Amino acid sequence: MPILSPVFSALPEGAPAAGPVVASRFADLDGVRLHYLTSGAGSPVLLLHGYAQTSHMWRPLIAELAKTHEVIAPDLRGFGDSAKPDGGYDKKTMARDVHALMASLGHERYGVSGHDIGLMVAYALAAQFPAEVSRIALLDAFLPGVGDWTTVWLLRDLWHFHFYGKTALALVAGRERIYLEHFWNDFAADPDKSVSEADRQLYAAAYAQPGGMQAGFEVFRAFERDAADFAGFARTKLTMPMLVLTGERASGPFLIAQGRLAAENVEGVIIEGSGHWLMDEAPGQVIPRLVAFFAG
Repeated sequence: MPILSPVFSALPEGAPAAGPVVASRFADLDGVRLHYLTSGAGSPVLLLHGYAQTSHMWRPLIAELAKTHEVIAPDLRGFGDSAKPDGGYDKKTMARDVHALMASLGHERYGVSGHDIGLMVAYALAAQFPAEVSRIALLDAFLPGVGDWTTVWLLRDLWHFHFYGKTALALVAGRERIYLEHFWNDFAADPDKSVSEADRQLYAAAYAQPGGMQAGFEVFRAFERDAADFAGFARTKLTMPMLVLTGERASGPFLIAQGRLAAENVEGVIIEGSGHWLMDEAPGQVIPRLVAFFAG
């Protein structure tokens, strides 16, 4: 049985002074310990972060959603303060982690939003447990195995999707921030309006933890397995409402087209002027759309 830590601490950093308290908690779920942030009360919404970030990325959205929802934002398996096992980085397994977390909290139906790797986990969650996911929002990346996905997978970032193993780990040891800067800078419309300096320091330290970089590499190593899983999932279209938000200077219309291959009820919005880091580059456009979407 999952075991929830009975002790939590409020984390005021980044939270509005008069807003909901954000608590940091841990859950032991069938051998994998997940750290998660939680705040608010009401219908639950699950937020899944992407690569080069942690659950911390959602704090600006948590401050708004928690006014009307119970918000749960975990560090995925291998990331942040969650456990970093050697395996299990296919998105189907990572989705089962967060499903177990929601079940441990007593939630049988909830909304979910995922960015980057998190959107892949969100899709795998909805495809495996469609009766439990009421709404799903996908934020900028792609779905392996759905449509002409190799156009994105092999285009400009072939090197990092295949950058893993002992040599890769040796090259980035002690240079984690140098490696992560590529994503924060090159995937942004404007590097100066991308992930903040304070957050870059936080994320670089998180990924420099023992096992952190290896876990990150393993999510890429699993893409071919994910593609096979997702191709199977996509044969049955999702029926719950789906919102797809993409950066004009990033995924653009591609993820929206993939969403329509995988789901029946899709609203797609291209965020003007933004690159990949939607929450950091365009919070004024993204947060109100997500709040309205989960209000239903």
